Amino acid sequence: EGYGLTETSPVVAVNPLGYNQVGTIGLPVPLTECRTINESGEDVPLGERGELVVRGPQVRMGYWQREDATKEVLSDDGWLETGDIAVIQPDGYIRIVDRKKDMIVVSGFNVYPNELEDILVTLPAVLQCAAIGVPDEKTGERVKLFVVVRDGFSLTEQQVIDFMHDQVTAYKRPREVEFRSSLPVTNVGKILRRELRDEVLQKAKQVG
Repeated sequence: EGYGLTETSPVVAVNPLGYNQVGTIGLPVPLTECRTINESGEDVPLGERGELVVRGPQVRMGYWQREDATKEVLSDDGWLETGDIAVIQPDGYIRIVDRKKDMIVVSGFNVYPNELEDILVTLPAVLQCAAIGVPDEKTGERVKLFVVVRDGFSLTEQQVIDFMHDQVTAYKRPREVEFRSSLPVTNVGKILRRELRDEVLQKAKQVG
């Protein structure tokens, strides 16, 4: 397992041969620096979630003829904001845990969809699930879950809400659950949360 972006030509980190840690992207390649930062751009401690930023000789200088786009993600001293939420372990290995664009902000608190989804799929009845943030007048956003139930099982919205209530703190708890026969996915099976968010927003506009 490894990790890279087009903007990093394209490698940032990889598991060393013979020293693989499953579930991580390994260690930064030579001459490459990695940090994790919070919303204010400050470093977060090892073991905590933050946006992964990268600096090294493979980081490209910018986007062709797109100066504004370059300034959004690349600092003057060469740090590239990847848009990925990661955890740097004390041993230096890195885990990618979510996408910054998918992060849900409830009353100023960050909620990571992968965390909620990893918990919910432990229910035997859940085949697939996705967590997104939907607009909320009081909290800015609230958590909504989409669930695909396994054949031969049954599950209600209240059962899902009750299960999550016991697993996570108050601001992370889902306020609504929608059951689907399937969820939109990429060619490699990754759930497209953006499509689900767009559907919700489109329905809200139609109702409005």
